[in-house]
Amino acid sequence: MRIAIINRIFSRTAGGAESYAVSIAEELAGRHELHVFAQESNEPVPGVTYHRVFCLGQKPRWLNQLLFALSSWWLTRKGFDVVHSHENTWHGQVQTIHVRPLRYNLLQGKRGWQRAWAWLKVWTSPRLATYVWLEGARFRRARERRIVATSTLLRQECELAYPACRKHLSVITPGTQLQQDTMTRTVARRKLDLPFDVPLLLFVANDYKRKGLDALLKALALLPAEVQLAVAGKPASIPRYEQQARELGLASRVHFLGSLDDLVPAYRAADCLVHPTLEDSFAMVVLEAMSHGLPVVVSGPVHCGISRELQDGREALLLHDPRNSADLARLLRSVLDTSELADHLRQHGLAFAQAHTWERAAIEYEALYQQVLSPDSP
Repeated sequence: MRIAIINRIFSRTAGGAESYAVSIAEELAGRHELHVFAQESNEPVPGVTYHRVFCLGQKPRWLNQLLFALSSWWLTRKGFDVVHSHENTWHGQVQTIHVRPLRYNLLQGKRGWQRAWAWLKVWTSPRLATYVWLEGARFRRARERRIVATSTLLRQECELAYPACRKHLSVITPGTQLQQDTMTRTVARRKLDLPFDVPLLLFVANDYKRKGLDALLKALALLPAEVQLAVAGKPASIPRYEQQARELGLASRVHFLGSLDDLVPAYRAADCLVHPTLEDSFAMVVLEAMSHGLPVVVSGPVHCGISRELQDGREALLLHDPRNSADLARLLRSVLDTSELADHLRQHGLAFAQAHTWERAAIEYEALYQQVLSPDSP
């Protein structure tokens, strides 16, 4: 098939949604002719044809999103068997939804004047009106359209926001690569300039606040002094959290690694991944950590999509309130102090990861593409 992939930033380091798009494209590239339409890309997948999409400027973001949708529609309107969009666009027979719908955030649970007030805010704001219109166009009913949510939690939110999409909505969760790397913990820590002989927690996120670093720093202050933390992700928020670490007396115990093109050394260096997220549609980082044999402490199913598929105490330890630093510290201490528990989580987490590969996800997308090409087939 000749497939167009629409993703405004096509790069693994841009975030979870972007990494998902790259990984799916990587699996498909060997079997199909792929064309990627993006404003920014470090061209991470060999064998793919890249097309740069017009960008007037990154701000205001809503205007750039509208211009990107218009430009990518013009470029992909002819010549492709399937157009697959990971962005807020009105075109694309396959639409992958990565984040909670804006309509859900604006309207869920609101009635009467509250709902009317929310709509008034939308239609008096060019920014909100543009996003709501583009999002609505993604969910518009069409015979050949297929909509994909990246977790069961996100699917439920999409159905509540757009009930008419139920028939064309499916779930394809992120996957992971089965790991062949043999890098030792000592080599990994040397590579990242981390201390060799201490218990080391790992936190990976670009949005430090939304993914729970505030609570994690407070939890770290409750753990023994030898326990340290490595933080990987976009560096924009580092000064703020360095200050917070100093105020908590943790300056020497927290290591900010910034953005890493390759997270393998970080996973190999750590003793446990911590993901106390306040909101996550899935949390690919949890699955990746499991594939490297790391025990995981993660927010429960109310806050994190992947946790709906995990058993507490089997594949991971689930944190019911990600703002509760004392509970988080208790769970982390149990993993660090009890080798039997850590081994149990490591074994079952690895088995879970091995059942969720990118190859599996790509095969599911190929089945959707075939449905798009033959929309009347059963």
